[in-house]
Amino acid sequence: MKAILCHELTGPAKLRLEEVAEPHLGPGQVRVRVRACGVNFADSLIARGQYQVQPQPPFSPGFEVAGEVLELGDGVNGFKVGDRVIAMPPHGGYAEQVVVGAHRCVAMPAAMPDAHGAAFPVVFGTSHVALWHRARLRAGETLVVHGASGGVGLTAVAIGKQLGARVIATASGPDKLDIARQHGADDLIDSHSEDVRARIKALTDGRGADVVYDPVGGELFAASLRSMAFEGRILVIGFAGGTVPQIPANHLLVKNVDVIGLNWPAYAELHPQVMTESFRILLQWYLEGAIQPYVSAIYRLEQAVDALQQVVARKSTGKVVIAVD
Repeated sequence: MKAILCHELTGPAKLRLEEVAEPHLGPGQVRVRVRACGVNFADSLIARGQYQVQPQPPFSPGFEVAGEVLELGDGVNGFKVGDRVIAMPPHGGYAEQVVVGAHRCVAMPAAMPDAHGAAFPVVFGTSHVALWHRARLRAGETLVVHGASGGVGLTAVAIGKQLGARVIATASGPDKLDIARQHGADDLIDSHSEDVRARIKALTDGRGADVVYDPVGGELFAASLRSMAFEGRILVIGFAGGTVPQIPANHLLVKNVDVIGLNWPAYAELHPQVMTESFRILLQWYLEGAIQPYVSAIYRLEQAVDALQQVVARKSTGKVVIAVD
């Protein structure tokens, strides 16, 4: 079978398409024929040796796939050969096959295309668990979403609206802001040309944001910390801007602000009930037409490096997907 392999932890540029042996199937696992794989910024981190749970080379990146079950390991219940599934492996999705624990798979609705299935779990799962479970976003609250035209950002906008919040979207430039507006954002801030802190304050009549969803970090985190409402919550999703913020703890005391981390993949092993309930809600919303992945580009497996570099350079909007023949 073919797979994109990482042999050295130097980043996406050294990833290569190779012929490899089929992965071994163990008890409790399923073998999935990959039809599509989602591309995420974290794929670049794992290729640099900077991810939270780091495999040793050689390995394939890829945290989310859509496909069908080819084979069941001992002790697997609830799936059969031929079932269409969304799977969330710890890595390995940039390949024609992946072996993954059955607890990391969910049935894919018949009406869901493969590209939507592969674009769904990481971005929608991250945003939903962050806003619904971690921040406990309530109807009527004000949510600020940074990087709102990106993969997770657009889902945070959509889920924020679904949960009844007023959503203020930040992004770099009018084209990206227009995408956020099309996905439901109520107010827009150009993070390149406007003072984000001042604009949040102005849009909330000086009160500030109840919840900030931050996958960017750096200066945007600093601006957010200074524009929070009393008992506001900042969700730390990632650091796509390249700078990990250093938090002045005294600022948290003034308005009783919570800074909340979100490591979404950890729920698969440490608190699977949260992930299961989250997917139940999200797939129901999908079937009702309330949410839908925005797939902005589809690449072939041999183009995986180009696909990932587009995401890393923040040139893409929405979700980038790799189609696997």
